[in-house]
Amino acid sequence: MRKLTYFIACSIDGFIGDESGDASFMYPFVDEEFFEFLKAEYPETMGSGGRRALGIDDLENQKYDTVVQGRGSYDVALKEGITSPYAHLREYVASRTLEESPDPHVEIVADDVVGKVRELKAEEGEFGIYLCGGSKLAGELLDEIDELVVKTYPIVLGTGMPMFGSGFAVAEFGLDEVRLFKNGVFVRTYSRKR
Repeated sequence: MRKLTYFIACSIDGFIGDESGDASFMYPFVDEEFFEFLKAEYPETMGSGGRRALGIDDLENQKYDTVVQGRGSYDVALKEGITSPYAHLREYVASRTLEESPDPHVEIVADDVVGKVRELKAEEGEFGIYLCGGSKLAGELLDEIDELVVKTYPIVLGTGMPMFGSGFAVAEFGLDEVRLFKNGVFVRTYSRKR
């Protein structure tokens, strides 16, 4: 059984962006040390365009071969004219409003995203599934999330888009690892307690 991992950046107070989902204020924390960590351990979580621009497009996937993202996350790339933001992965976009995919490499999941994720998890393979965001989709898939990788940046927003856009639900995870970086960023990895 493959794992679904919610790999997400957030503020100290648990917001992944402002109310509209913009998280560009977190970019300055991706310094040399933190970038080397991402490049070595999570290269597939960097978008294809960025990988090409940085000359690291040839890096092999380390953990994931599939990405699932919500319409809001996908729209960030679409606004830049990018129709396949993770061309190095199989791409699925959960959307009830996008009638057809603007790219043959991207599959739209219009309904039963939970069923689609269960189908992907049941596949054989050494790599897992990267849940890219956003908040509403993470809330909808909370029961399917097997692992959390939370990159916490040393900022407080006070308000914004929460990590999980869902009603009250208790889901317990066990802490596996904490990595601290000189810039104040820390990365926590949790496994789902079942």
